[in-house]
Amino acid sequence: MTLATQWVVCTIWYMNTQQHGTTISAPADHVWQVFTDVERWPNWTRSVVRAAIVDGRTLDVGTAVRIKQPRMPELAWVVTELTVGRSWTWVATSPGIVTSATHVVEGIDAVTCRINQRIEHRGVLAAVIGPLTASRTRRYLEQEAAGLKSQCELTWSDGAASA
Repeated sequence: MTLATQWVVCTIWYMNTQQHGTTISAPADHVWQVFTDVERWPNWTRSVVRAAIVDGRTLDVGTAVRIKQPRMPELAWVVTELTVGRSWTWVATSPGIVTSATHVVEGIDAVTCRINQRIEHRGVLAAVIGPLTASRTRRYLEQEAAGLKSQCELTWSDGAASA
């Protein structure tokens, strides 16, 4: 057994993951534009009170974004992976826990796409924090997906109607 394998076997007990997705009646490129305009999230989801890009103007690897959610401390999320037009992952760290969130936009056809969001908690406190915040995390994922769907479908139909 390699050291990497031992690490996974030893640490998997404190990993907690949730995911949620939805289909949106708007083109993937439009959804990507709305989804990655993180400073406007408070306009279309109740799960974010405040969001501000700390450095830079758009999402890119290394960009930090401060996000305040209801009943949660404000966290700095740092983009660790980015495939423009397709997906990004950002990570927030707190004592005893590392949280990563992955956001994916997949085109289904020219005017429909699917988004998927995945939150993963790791660290010695994940076994405690994960279950304590599971219902809130699930609700926030659902609110973000529903808000994004509503915002994208509204702005796409407005844009398509005027085009």
